[in-house]
Amino acid sequence: MALSVETESHIYRALRTASGAAAHLVALGFTIFVAVLARPGSSLFSWHPLLMSLAFSFLMTEALLVFSPESSLLRSLSRKGRARCHWVLQLLALLCALLGLGLVILHKEQLGKAHLATWHGRAGLIAVLWAGLQCSGGVGLLYPKLLPRWPLAKLKLYHATSGLVGYLLGSASLLLGMCSLWFTATVTGGVWYLAVLCPVITSLVIMSQVSNAYLYRKRIQP
Repeated sequence: MALSVETESHIYRALRTASGAAAHLVALGFTIFVAVLARPGSSLFSWHPLLMSLAFSFLMTEALLVFSPESSLLRSLSRKGRARCHWVLQLLALLCALLGLGLVILHKEQLGKAHLATWHGRAGLIAVLWAGLQCSGGVGLLYPKLLPRWPLAKLKLYHATSGLVGYLLGSASLLLGMCSLWFTATVTGGVWYLAVLCPVITSLVIMSQVSNAYLYRKRIQP
């Protein structure tokens, strides 16, 4: 027996709510796990994993989930208010990422090590640069009068698509970081696999949330 459109809508909303809640918890839990592992302040390098996980796991995840009608923690705010919170969270993520990048560069300089010698380093640099461009592009959405020739709907679509790419780049950098000697020397066995699952889970949730944001209403229409 086929489900009614209303039943499908309720199931769809429930799944989005559950996946959004999971993303909140996983993003926060992963960041706390990295913080405990890195012991920030124990060395110059110790701040790098904390800042990068804070940027690409927690802050960016929260920034994107702000617009979710089911799992946003700021549903009581207007669309404009959530947009400003999104931009603030993204800006904080960019600042954390830039600081994390700067500290690891300084750390390598002190040790006389080569820069961008690993895929983790290259992916991280691309992710940080992409985040910078994404924040710059967001200014056009906050103040659409700056781009009068561009339809607002298209700007939102381009920004969302670019933001998703940037988020996936950040997640890829985190995954590659978990293959580093620093991480694998401490985290092994099942715990390592659980840690790897964290950015995978949040990426899948964010991909679903962003892509369905433009298709949701059409899908539930009779």
